[in-house]
Amino acid sequence: MKKLFNAYRVLAIVVGVLLAFCALVAMPLKYLATEGGTLQTFGENASILWVAHGWAFMIYVVVAFLLSRRARWTPGFTIVALVAGLVLLLIFWVEHKVTQRLRAEHPELVSAGSTTGDGSTTGSTTGV
Repeated sequence: MKKLFNAYRVLAIVVGVLLAFCALVAMPLKYLATEGGTLQTFGENASILWVAHGWAFMIYVVVAFLLSRRARWTPGFTIVALVAGLVLLLIFWVEHKVTQRLRAEHPELVSAGSTTGDGSTTGSTTGV
C-alpha cells in the first residue's frame, strides 16, 4: 500500500499544479491578454497543459480509487478524493486530509527514519 500511497501523493500534486497553472495563468493570458501579443501567444502555447492535466487526472482517479478500496474509505470520502482534481486548489487540501487519515489509520506508512541514498536509514535508534 505504501507505493500506492506515494503514487497518489505525487499524482495529486501534479494534477493540482497543472490545474492551477492552466486556470490561473494559461487561460487568463490566452483570453485576456492583448490580441496577438507575446503574453497571449504564451497563453495559447501553455494551453496544451490542459491535455497533460486531463491525462494525469485520469491516472489520479484510478490510483485514488484503488487506494480508497485498499484503505476502506467511506463512499463520501472516496467521491471527494476522486473529484478533487476538478476543483481549483481543492486537491491540495484533500491530499493533506488523505495523508493525515492514512498515516493515522495505517502507521506502517510512516517510516521510523528516512532512507539515505546508500540504502541505510537515519533516525532515532533504540540501542547503544
